[in-house]
Amino acid sequence: MPLSEYEQRVLEQMERALTSDDPRLANTLQSTGRGNALRYVLSGAGVVVGLLLLVVGAATSQTWLGAIGFVLMFAGVVFAFLGPRKKQEGPVGVVGEDGTVQPPQGRAGRPRKRQGGGGRSGGFLARLEERWENRRNEGGR
Repeated sequence: MPLSEYEQRVLEQMERALTSDDPRLANTLQSTGRGNALRYVLSGAGVVVGLLLLVVGAATSQTWLGAIGFVLMFAGVVFAFLGPRKKQEGPVGVVGEDGTVQPPQGRAGRPRKRQGGGGRSGGFLARLEERWENRRNEGGR
């Protein structure tokens, strides 16, 4: 059943809001697939060859060959699950009039607050509480 025009407009507004609130999440959700087939073929071949070396090493009592096989199997699995690294393109933000890079601006034009500690304890809940307070103070949406 196709969406009505109103539902399509609301969906587009939600997409724009998501993109402006959390661009990394929006980019992750828009990405197609988990990688190309060559990556999976290479990692599968690494796992199979590693398993073969592991079995041959165990059968011939050559532990070094079994260890190499295990490492190769592990590397194949890690290669399959880790995505390709994305290149950092420099600092993120807005270049000010004086040439310095300003931090990214939030919706109300003020700099976004960053978590200080770098630890995970309470970081997620603190961000949720901060967003809740911001929405409450702005009068809701």
